[in-house]
Amino acid sequence: MSLLLERNICISNRKGGIICAIEGVLEDATNDLSTECRSYVFTAKEYLNFLIEAIHRYDDCLEKSVMVHADCKKLLKLEGVGTMNAINLYLALGCAELGVFSKGKDALACIGLTAIQPSSGGGVKFGSIGKHCKNSTLRSQLVCGAMAAVHQVVIQEAKTKKDVWLKGLVERRGKKCAAVALANKTVRMAYTMLTQGTEYKAELLAA
Repeated sequence: MSLLLERNICISNRKGGIICAIEGVLEDATNDLSTECRSYVFTAKEYLNFLIEAIHRYDDCLEKSVMVHADCKKLLKLEGVGTMNAINLYLALGCAELGVFSKGKDALACIGLTAIQPSSGGGVKFGSIGKHCKNSTLRSQLVCGAMAAVHQVVIQEAKTKKDVWLKGLVERRGKKCAAVALANKTVRMAYTMLTQGTEYKAELLAA
């Protein structure tokens, strides 16, 4: 894309995707691209297509793995938890480190979803979420998933008690704060589900 931009050729991935856009450029005989340049763009397109297909295959493998694993599968019921978050939560809480955390709060601290507690004069104040933690990648993924769930809650009518809680939190603190709070709840709920063998079921509002 950078090479094409240098020649004032702009492409968009909105219609048919970036692969189709590049193919359109290669088929256009009026753009004055040299044979060498077309060959380079074609090679880059083929490599990009290979990467996209590889990612799809990896995603398919992960989805199949989750569906045959009971603990991972039930984590998918949590708001904002997709295939990657289900697998990573299981690895962090229910597989490699099961038994390391004596309570859900310890798991939250490891992932980085607890507030910093600056103390002064014997008092303790809860501040913002710290940026340095052992599992920052998982934290980022959980917050991203939670943000997607928050976006859906905002535009839809509340159906569960958690929806009502999130809507109120968004109004008071904003979407980002609501997403972090939802991610916090997600880890605590996942820890309970994995350690106690429980299932998650959202509490619906009374009809």
